[in-house]
Amino acid sequence: MSRAGQAVACQNAAMPHPPTPRHLGRVDYLPTWEAMRAFTAKRAADSEDEIWLLEHPPVFTLGMAGKREHLLADVGIPIVPIDRGGQVTYHGPGQIVAYLLLDLRRLGYGVRELVRRIEQAVIDLLADHGVQGERLAGAPGVYVGGAKIAALGLRVKQGCTYHGLALNVDMDLAPYRAINPCGYAGMAVTQLRDLVPDVRQQEVEAALARGLLERIYGG
Repeated sequence: MSRAGQAVACQNAAMPHPPTPRHLGRVDYLPTWEAMRAFTAKRAADSEDEIWLLEHPPVFTLGMAGKREHLLADVGIPIVPIDRGGQVTYHGPGQIVAYLLLDLRRLGYGVRELVRRIEQAVIDLLADHGVQGERLAGAPGVYVGGAKIAALGLRVKQGCTYHGLALNVDMDLAPYRAINPCGYAGMAVTQLRDLVPDVRQQEVEAALARGLLERIYGG
């Protein structure tokens, strides 16, 4: 099917059923990114959405607006320029990444509403752990006391999304000192372990999956 045909078909397709999230464990960044792009390029009107939950070995990713000036030091961690929005961020063990391969036309709302729903899923999860998460105007993501705990970055092609969300749970935050996170000099970052010492990453991942499904496909 041509790209134009896919776009028309997307518009005429029914509201999708929530997918079963895929829990992929620890996987390298580059092949995962390539898999997201391939999935999005070949999906048709009846392709089911997918949500992938995983973690990556240490890697910096540089979005399409990314500037090398936000890479402050060489700490031996790979840097991968990619096609999502935004600046530079860090992924590493102990961080839950959720990649959202969604058809917005079937969902019936736009990318700004999707971002709001993703953020709300994280805010809900934090509240369940007794932590107050919040949004900051003009800076997508979720924050606790002004420190970033979850980063968002999406790409939309022909009404279909990929990339997604990264939630800091129980990780080494030191690599963040080598960058301006998301392009903001001096931005503080935090993680759930520092706020809830007995947190278990596997349980958080399961709860995040449920919350994303509820918010993205519910409201």
